[in-house]
Amino acid sequence: MIESAKQKEFKTVKRWTFLTNHALVLLFVARHHRITARELSLELGITERAVRMIIANLEEAGYLQKIREGRTVKYDVNHDMPMRHPTQQDVAIGNFLETLRTSLSSAGKRSRA
Repeated sequence: MIESAKQKEFKTVKRWTFLTNHALVLLFVARHHRITARELSLELGITERAVRMIIANLEEAGYLQKIREGRTVKYDVNHDMPMRHPTQQDVAIGNFLETLRTSLSSAGKRSRA
């Protein structure tokens, strides 16, 4: 298969995003409390190991708690924790997640119309 110039350019240009993988993992876990690391890795396009490390970071910092329910794990997000950046520490992570959730829901409805 012959690649177009645009496809080659896309592969060589370093991609960046507005949200870090930590923010995306937290957003997905807040929406889907029983999502697995494997499912997260497939959704986000990062390795399962990276997902597990991010979950451990979020848990250690107090943003997330894992609750064992038999053979499965349920995640509980601490919505009262502050944002981590010094200029945003007066904003609770729950407010940030709610803003993203609302924005993403609205964007999805607009794109389907």
